[in-house]
Amino acid sequence: MKKILVTGASGQLGSELRVLSENYSRFVWIFADRTQVSLGDLSVLENQLDLFHADIIINCAAYTAVDKAESEEGLANTINHLAVGVLASWSASNNAKLIHVSTDYVFDGNSEVALNESAPTNPINVYGATKLLGEQLCLTTNPEAIIIRTSWVYSSFGNNFVKTMSRLMQERDSLNVVNDQIGSPTYAADLAQAIIIIINHANWHAGIYNFSNAGEISWYEFALAIQEIGGFDCVIAGIPSSSYPTPAKRPAYSLLNKEKIESTFGVEVPDYNVSLRRCMGLLKD
Repeated sequence: MKKILVTGASGQLGSELRVLSENYSRFVWIFADRTQVSLGDLSVLENQLDLFHADIIINCAAYTAVDKAESEEGLANTINHLAVGVLASWSASNNAKLIHVSTDYVFDGNSEVALNESAPTNPINVYGATKLLGEQLCLTTNPEAIIIRTSWVYSSFGNNFVKTMSRLMQERDSLNVVNDQIGSPTYAADLAQAIIIIINHANWHAGIYNFSNAGEISWYEFALAIQEIGGFDCVIAGIPSSSYPTPAKRPAYSLLNKEKIESTFGVEVPDYNVSLRRCMGLLKD
């Protein structure tokens, strides 16, 4: 049986893959957290990979604290860039498949149309810059790798926008939410399902792919959808990003075009509202 190593196993995507793995017992699944596969410590990473010796690596681990990355550039670079090079090198040398998860933050946000995989990259914050370097090193070191760019990830696991908004809407009478950053959210369970489809596909097609849910919305509109589904009685106002300054700039527009992953692997892309209802249903249980 093939062994699948999932790094970042305690995160949102890793947790969703763990749920789905129960339906795919023909694989031996290894879910490794940062103590077992340490992307932040390059001196031990290769030995850890040797220990598990997986046939497929799904790298869900990343430094994702976007604002904190501005002051912790070294650590973000180690995890998002240099460690990805080690994963790519190990997988290439050991005839293993590698799926690496990246981000819409590799773009500058100046597009006016949904971004396909060949759209020019130009990150505007440290997090995006380190993730782009990781992508580049990954494909240079192992051209047979698959990279999946995603955006605005949420889940019933971990901390995320949906859970934060749901809580705040019950605690407060009013909220301000940014209305000039456009994209589409990604239910981590849907991304996990897309990854399962790829590893079960008859053919391995290396390269970069986009995945997020269908729809084009702002964070403000996302909050309104959460309010409607949750039935929360809270006044929500849309505000410009300039009224909510953060250490790291965010792309104003980072909607991803998903046609490539749909046509290549037959992945279905659910509408964001459908997936949001599924997730919030789990949160109510």
